[in-house]
Amino acid sequence: MSGVVRFGLEYENGVVPSFTPIVRLRWHMRDHHGHRDLAAAKRHAVSVLTLEERRALARLVASPIYELVPLANARDHAAALPTGARVTVTTSVRLGLDATLELSAWLSSRGHDVAPHIAARLIRDRAHLSDVLARMRSAGLHRVFVVGGDGDPVGEVADGLSLLRLLDESGHLLDEIGVPAYPEGHTKIPDNVLMRDLREKQRYAQAMTTQMSFNAGAVGSWIERIRRDGITLPIHIGIPGALELGKLVAIAARIGVVDSARYLMKQRSLLGHLVQRGPLGADQFLRDLSPTLAAPVAGLQALHVFTMNQVEQTVAWQRRMMAELQEGH
Repeated sequence: MSGVVRFGLEYENGVVPSFTPIVRLRWHMRDHHGHRDLAAAKRHAVSVLTLEERRALARLVASPIYELVPLANARDHAAALPTGARVTVTTSVRLGLDATLELSAWLSSRGHDVAPHIAARLIRDRAHLSDVLARMRSAGLHRVFVVGGDGDPVGEVADGLSLLRLLDESGHLLDEIGVPAYPEGHTKIPDNVLMRDLREKQRYAQAMTTQMSFNAGAVGSWIERIRRDGITLPIHIGIPGALELGKLVAIAARIGVVDSARYLMKQRSLLGHLVQRGPLGADQFLRDLSPTLAAPVAGLQALHVFTMNQVEQTVAWQRRMMAELQEGH
């Protein structure tokens, strides 16, 4: 097959798009036994990035945001966080808002820069929101990530946009408010409603974090579209931590990123035992997205890593990828 090689991979259609790469590809690096050599392919992938792409990728990989879930083991796993890391802590109906705030305060007391997730449907009323903000101030928490949340509302706040408006009316002194964004859509919200709400949320937020994705083409196309439509919020790109491929496929299916789930299943067949022997990081996703990462108009500000509390493995992945990027310099 005659094709174009980019990122150490050969594109089957022979064409490398200018903004978002096609993800149909095959490994062609082999060792002296004729076996596929993943390490060599990764080194070559770094070496063929442009200088701008490599610099943009290194800047983001150097200081990612780590997302933790406030489970009982979270504090043990958090010991592996780099000093002064940026961290977010999720919230859910099952675990409750108190678990989120308690872990956030504990992490902040240990020198991390923490943003708790506040779910609108877990806020009863204005007085409850004032109490939450007071707890955050006393714990030195100056960032927040606002989500709609699952389940039925416990009070008068039914969605993320309503909570943003209440925060604005409260005269909060937060340094940053983040909101979610969905490049591959939402299982319950139509795309036109997502776009309408995101445009309105710009008035109150300072950054948006994309849903976890494994499909660089889908994310790149979405970024191009929202910038064309006037969405200017800085983007934190959501990526998986170092997780087993089977777990990643299950997560993709559960959160409704169907294209990503299909893509991961293709990669399972394509890479076989190479990626199933241990945790899989977001290396290839980021390299495929590197033309977008390097484009100033894209406005990509940070990586948001969904660790699923696999902090040790995720930090090891981050350090390894940084070393590969520096070797390729």
